[in-house]
Amino acid sequence: MKIALVTGSGGLIGSAACSFFASRFDRVVGIDNDMRATFFGAEASTRWNVENLKHDLPNYVHHDQDIRDLAGLERIFREYGADIALIIHAAAQPSHDKAAQIPFLDFEVNANGTLNLLELTRQHCPNAVFIFTSTNKVYGDNPNFLPLVEHETRWEVAADHAYFANGIDEGMSIDHTKHSLFGASKVAADVLVQEYGRYFGMRTGIFRGGCLTGPNHSGAQLHGFLSYLMKCAITGTQYTIFGYKGKQVRDNIHSDDLVSMFWHFYQAPRPAEVYNAGGGRFANCSMLEAIAQCETITGNKMNIQYSGQARIRDHIWYISDVGKFQRHYPEWQYRFGLTETLTGIFEGLKQRVH
Repeated sequence: MKIALVTGSGGLIGSAACSFFASRFDRVVGIDNDMRATFFGAEASTRWNVENLKHDLPNYVHHDQDIRDLAGLERIFREYGADIALIIHAAAQPSHDKAAQIPFLDFEVNANGTLNLLELTRQHCPNAVFIFTSTNKVYGDNPNFLPLVEHETRWEVAADHAYFANGIDEGMSIDHTKHSLFGASKVAADVLVQEYGRYFGMRTGIFRGGCLTGPNHSGAQLHGFLSYLMKCAITGTQYTIFGYKGKQVRDNIHSDDLVSMFWHFYQAPRPAEVYNAGGGRFANCSMLEAIAQCETITGNKMNIQYSGQARIRDHIWYISDVGKFQRHYPEWQYRFGLTETLTGIFEGLKQRVH
């Protein structure tokens, strides 16, 4: 039997991975105890998504398990053992704002939870491919020191800095920078996954995501940019822009495009490799540009409030250079542009938002 094990299976990336790999593996084992509701409140609960997986995927098995609980996790790994061929670790505390309020919980989930999974993989299924969803926040605020130019609706990197024309690559330093506590806990996990690949020869891969998005995101104010923005556009809820005049830029990768990257990596893993994984130049927007698209798609004028105070060390401009992954896996391509992604989010939210 060939098994894919997915942590954070009720979340955006985890659920997309479960749906994708269910037709390619004999069984998909999901691990999710709805910590997202603990972090962000009931509106961010992933229970609805877990129930959809149980209903839609006959070979899906769910475990309501906390990744901080080593003994509980070990029971799962012992049950499936060497049949586990793929692990996608997508469970996390994902907000740099929230991390400052819950520093111990943030580190326990992001760093200790990752260590638990790596060590259990080494002990019970060492030949499995281990894919980790890291974050661009491992670079801290270093991107903010690039030469940026203000335009009418967005910030952009200066035209005379051609090295960054396609975005930020994996060569950007993770040192000498302020990360946020979330960024620090993800750096710890990121480096652990690299080290288990290099030191123990495990088949690990690290994907440093930009803004991960899609219709199955349980968006909240502190995490889930496009999903929460569209939810506010539908419901009329006030949306607050924090700093930079709303011109801060993010690249946005659809969950299905990211999972497709995982599939290509699984088929030909390159141990301990690190990849930036975002929408790149293919799909990116400023907050102002995203708001305009949400208004067009919903037909509603959004209720926008501006706060002059930017979030601590929030990125002013971040676009991922995915060239390294494309060189390693040239058959991979983007499928979802920004408009298609936002329309999909709108259609999904219409069924859930009242």
